[in-house]
Amino acid sequence: MKRFVQILEKVQITVGFVFLCLFFLVIMLQILTRHLGISVIWTEEVANYSFIWAIFMGASVMVNRREHFNFDLLQRKLKGKSKISLNIVTDLVLIVFNLFIFLLGFQVVTEFWNYTWASIPEMKMGYIWLSIPIMAGTMIIYSVSHLFAHMGVLKVKEAGE
Repeated sequence: MKRFVQILEKVQITVGFVFLCLFFLVIMLQILTRHLGISVIWTEEVANYSFIWAIFMGASVMVNRREHFNFDLLQRKLKGKSKISLNIVTDLVLIVFNLFIFLLGFQVVTEFWNYTWASIPEMKMGYIWLSIPIMAGTMIIYSVSHLFAHMGVLKVKEAGE
């Protein structure tokens, strides 16, 4: 599972990077065209939606790196089994929360799939909303991976006593 998580993280970093580059390039194009007095109406939507994808992919990676959601004050104070137990509780909270986000995200995707962009009617809004269940699903995968790792460490500590 560890290898799968590493590959998944690399894929998400790559996707996030591509969308962040797209965001930057479209913003530069928007600045240039405004300066030249040319109206390019699709740049705002492309910038907004590419930014959404970049942020959601980055948020998932931060969960994997345990830099997104954490009880930092308690983490520094606790040692041994208490610290591992807190990590397990944190993982369980993230799994439950992201399960709701995943299910609600799919509901949003199915309900709004056929809505179209204002400036590019050929594009479906479903592609944008799809970022929500993808983010939540990968956060669940990362949290389950952490949960198994923490439970393994806890078993080793209990066996050593």
